[in-house]
This record gives sequence, structure tokens and C-alpha cells, in this order.
Amino acid sequence: MQIIEVTDLAVRTAVIRLRRRGTPLQFVLYPMIHMAKPTFYAAVTRRLRSADVVVVEGVGGGGGRPSVLVRALTLSYTVLKLNRRAKLVEQRIDYAALGVPVVRPDVSFEEFRAGWRRIRLKDRLLLWAVLPAVLLARLFGGTRVIWSRSMELNDLPLTLKDEEQNDFLPEFEAALGGERDERLLAALCRLHEDRGDEPIEVAVVYGAGHTTPVVLGLMKRYGYRPRSADWLTIVDL
Repeated sequence: MQIIEVTDLAVRTAVIRLRRRGTPLQFVLYPMIHMAKPTFYAAVTRRLRSADVVVVEGVGGGGGRPSVLVRALTLSYTVLKLNRRAKLVEQRIDYAALGVPVVRPDVSFEEFRAGWRRIRLKDRLLLWAVLPAVLLARLFGGTRVIWSRSMELNDLPLTLKDEEQNDFLPEFEAALGGERDERLLAALCRLHEDRGDEPIEVAVVYGAGHTTPVVLGLMKRYGYRPRSADWLTIVDL
């Protein structure tokens, strides 16, 4: 299943609708990118107004203050708004203005810091070493540098070569992504248990990297499957 697609013309994300036989509730997944053209976020916002519940991403919902790491990771993509060639804006969806109940199951800043401390020291140092190069590439790079084929995302398993090249990723993802995926999936499971017999649409607005765990989790636990999808353009190239 293709989630983020990069072509010579555009970068697109697949809006995926999950359904289960005999259950009227539907989950609609919006795999998000933190920086995009304004029309992308406008299109997502219009669609969210027709949802009955919106489940949204956002570290810090549980309180606390952002760490240096959170600020650095945020800067790694918000710096794109200073790149005049990119013409991108930061994700700023006003969920309160939608008039739709919003669920925020993400971790707090302190929980995020705890996950970071569980990562091996060499992997933490590697991330800090790579971050300046990422910032420079996004600040001064052209569209082909920013939106390379490495941005593509699907739910296919990694090859052995991929795993060898990314041997630090499993622990990194387990510490910083695993807990967040589990909380998101738990929130969606509660919605299924409490409101599965209602003909409602639950919109899930989370980073694209969380899409595969959600699809697999809902499929294994309740039998929800992708039944349809359509594309939204993140940016034109």
C-alpha cells in the first residue's frame, strides 16, 4: 500500500478509508507531513469538517515543557518556511474551529524525553551529528533535495540491505514511535468498542510514519481493512 508517493510532478499522500464488514463506523487516515503547500492543509481541513470524531497527533498534550530535543526536531522541518524556493508552510490546523470532538492520545513532553533516554548513546549522538546537515539541506536545498525518493513511504517490509543500512532505527522507532503508536491504537480501539455500531467517520490526522502500525493493528484486532483511498497533493514539483 502506497502512503507517500514522490513523482517527477508532485509529492502526494494517500487518504485511506478503513472499513469492517458488519460495522458502520469507518476510520479515515490522513498521513501527514509537517510542512506542505497551504492548499494541502486547506483540503485536509475541509474534509475534517465532515468527520464525527478527529484523532490528532501532538506531543505535549499531557503537559510539561518541550525539551531541547523536541525543539531541535521541530526546527528540522520548520526551517523549510525560510527556504523561499520551497514555498511551504507549517501544519496549522485549527481543530477547535472544526466543531468536531477531538481526541489527543499522544505522549507528554516528559514521556517523549524518557523514550529518548532509552535509545543507545551512539544512536543519539548519530542523530545530533546528522541534524545540522539536515537543517542546511532544507534551508538552502532545491525541491529535488528536499523531496527526494527517500521521502516515499509504503507498508512493504524492509529488505535485508535496508535493514543493514538502518540498523539503529528499530530501537529508535521503538522508543520514540512505539509508545505513541500504542496510544493511538488504544484510542482507536476504544472508539470501536464504544461507538462501533454507529455510522460515524473517525478521522485520524497523524504523521505518515504512524499509518502502517494503525492499519495493521486495526486489521489484526478487529478486521478493519483499507477499502478505498484517494490522493491529496502535498507539494507540486
